[in-house]
Amino acid sequence: MGKAFYDRFDEAKAVYQSAKKRLGFDIAALCFEGPPEELTKTEKCQPALFVTSLAAFAAFKRVVPASLAPVASAGLSLGELTALAVAEAFSPEDGFYLVQARGEAMAECAAHHRGAMLAVIGLSGEAVDEICKKSGAVGANFNAADQVVLSGTVEAIEKAEGLAKERGAKRTIRLEVAGAFHSPLMQSAADVFKTALAKVEIKPPVFPIVSNVTGEPVTDPGKIRELLVKQIVSPVRWEASVRAMLKAGATHFIEFPPARVLTGLLRRIEKSASGLAVDTPEDFGKVAEALAIPLSI
Repeated sequence: MGKAFYDRFDEAKAVYQSAKKRLGFDIAALCFEGPPEELTKTEKCQPALFVTSLAAFAAFKRVVPASLAPVASAGLSLGELTALAVAEAFSPEDGFYLVQARGEAMAECAAHHRGAMLAVIGLSGEAVDEICKKSGAVGANFNAADQVVLSGTVEAIEKAEGLAKERGAKRTIRLEVAGAFHSPLMQSAADVFKTALAKVEIKPPVFPIVSNVTGEPVTDPGKIRELLVKQIVSPVRWEASVRAMLKAGATHFIEFPPARVLTGLLRRIEKSASGLAVDTPEDFGKVAEALAIPLSI
C-alpha cells in the first residue's frame, strides 16, 4: 500500500519518514509489510490510509505543472482530513496528530459501544428511511442514489439487513468495521476529537473543501473545525459532495490511493464525469492524457 510511490519519489518517502516521527511507529513498515490484523485495526488503519494518500499526492505534485489547481477537494469520512491536508488547512505534522487522535478515539468508542455497518444497494431513499425507522439503524453514508450504508447496534443492523432483503435490495453487504461509525453511538469519540482539534491551527484552505456533513464547500476555519467534529456522528453525504464539485465546474475527479471505491461511486452518480484512480505512479500518465498536461518525470 503506497510502496511504489515511496520507492520512486523522495517527496513520498519524506511523508512516511515525517509520519514515523510524529506517530511514534514505523508507518511505512506497517503499510508495506502488515501484518493485516494489525493494519486493519481502526487506530492503525486510519493513519495508514491518511499517510498513503498524502504520499501519493506529494508525488503527484512533483510531476504535474504547478499551475494545475483543483476546483475543490473532498474525501469520504477519514479522507476529509486528507482533503484538508492537501489544501494546506493544517500542516502535515498536525494532520498526523489529528488522524492518530481520531483513530484512537473511534477505536476506544467502538470497543465500548458494540455496533456494525451495512451497505444496502438497489433500494429507494424512501425504502431505506422506512427500514431505519423499523430497525433503529441510521443512515451513515449516502454514497449514491441507490447505495446507502447504515450504521447502528448489531441488533439494529441485523434487523435492517432482513428488512432490506424483504424489500428486494439487490445486495446487502456487512462492512468489516469495528463499530457503528457516523452514528450517534460515536458521540464520545467526537468529544475526544474536539479536544484534539482545539490544539491545532486550522487555516483557510487554498481551495474549497466539500464537507461530508453538509455536502457543500467550506473555507472558514471555524466552520471546518465544527464540521469535523460533527462528521464523526453524522452521515457522509457523498453524492451531494460530488454534485457540489460538479456544480463548481469539476469535470475530472482524481482519486488517490488506496482502492478505487470513489471512482466507482462517481460512475453511479454522474456518468459524464471522468474518474481517474491513481493506484501507482504509472497511473499519472492516464491523468496527464485526460487533462492534456505535461509530466515532469
